[in-house]
This record gives sequence, structure tokens and C-alpha cells, in this order.
Amino acid sequence: MIEVALERPWLVARLPGPMRVLSWAPHRPGLVIADRVVWREVRDADLGPGFDAERWLAAEMAGRDLGAAVGMLTSRTLDRHHLAEASAEGLRAACLATVGLGNAEAVGRRLVPERALGTINLLVTVEAELSEAAQLEALSIAVEARTASVLEAGLVLPTGRATGTGTDCVALACHPGAGRYAGLHTAAGEAIGSAVCAAVGLGSRIWMQERRAQAGRAG
Repeated sequence: MIEVALERPWLVARLPGPMRVLSWAPHRPGLVIADRVVWREVRDADLGPGFDAERWLAAEMAGRDLGAAVGMLTSRTLDRHHLAEASAEGLRAACLATVGLGNAEAVGRRLVPERALGTINLLVTVEAELSEAAQLEALSIAVEARTASVLEAGLVLPTGRATGTGTDCVALACHPGAGRYAGLHTAAGEAIGSAVCAAVGLGSRIWMQERRAQAGRAG
């Protein structure tokens, strides 16, 4: 359902064809038609004060003939991307994720670290043909699954247990249609939730393992 090509600093996810993508991505946010969703890796040093991420990313993508794609930024190494698929009642969903928790927050109590680096970026696709309202509901299921997976990772902050990061981005792609519902009681919701939990769960566990290893070396 998602074809992945990694050529750092780019990770290009090709969809089965043009799909309606809903996101708050820095490049082509909102409801748009696209056949690719792209990650651009950046280093921490690139993200200094006054950095205009949206303008810079638009120029970078145009230079690679990717201007029509949806684009996201991450400081997580793109080697650490995770693709998971799931199905329910024969309906398939997939999730491609990069997971970094260096910018983690507990919802409702901002920590706002001095250097807010690290994020979770997700592309979710589902075979269902959905109305715009149902696509919004499907996006909420993807976000709920992301949060559940981060909670399960058990990262404790001064403000509470991490639920996500301050710069997470989620893009959900489907074909337009008459499908009215995509909640937890539906096959679409089950497949989306399962795929996201698998991809984000694995990414979170790996990030936590790396963090413990770094702490061990520092000690």
C-alpha cells in the first residue's frame, strides 16, 4: 500500500495513486490530492532561531521535483523508519512512521524544552473510500493510536507521562467516497489503529532503548 524509497536526507513514500491526503504537514497541509508523502531529514544544527521551516522545505522539495507531494520534516535519522500493515474484515491500512521523543510533552501541561528537537511523523493509508467527515474521524483514530503507543513506551517527564511530542505530524490518505464513519467500531478504524500502534510502538521502543544506551555510556 505504501512504497518506500530512502535516499538520505529524503524518505519518499509513494501511494498506490493519487489520494486525498489530510494533514497539518509543513508543506501542502489541509486536504490535498497527492501521490507521494515525503520526509526531509534535518540536523539539529539546521533548526536555529529564525529558521523558516516551511519556506526552506518548499524550496528543497521544488529542487527535487517533489513540489506536488506532502512534505514533513524530522531530525530523527531516516534509517529508523518503520512500516506496518494491518487489516480488518478484508480492509487494509498501513502506517509509515519515524519516531523521536526528544521533544516529548504530556498533553495539557507544556514543558517546552529550550531545544525542542525530535518528533513523530506518520503517514497512514486506508483502503476505505471516505467522506471528508469520516476522514477527519480516521485521522483522530491515528492520533489516538499514536498517543496510546507513546504512553505504553513509558517516558516520564517532569509534567507527567509523555503522550506525544510538540511537533508531531500525521497525514492520512484515502480515496474520496461515501463512507460516513471510520471510528473505533469500524473495520477502517480497527485497521488504522492496529497499523499505527505497530509502527509507533516499535519506533518508541527503539528510541527508548537508544536513550537508555546513551545514559549508560554517559554514566
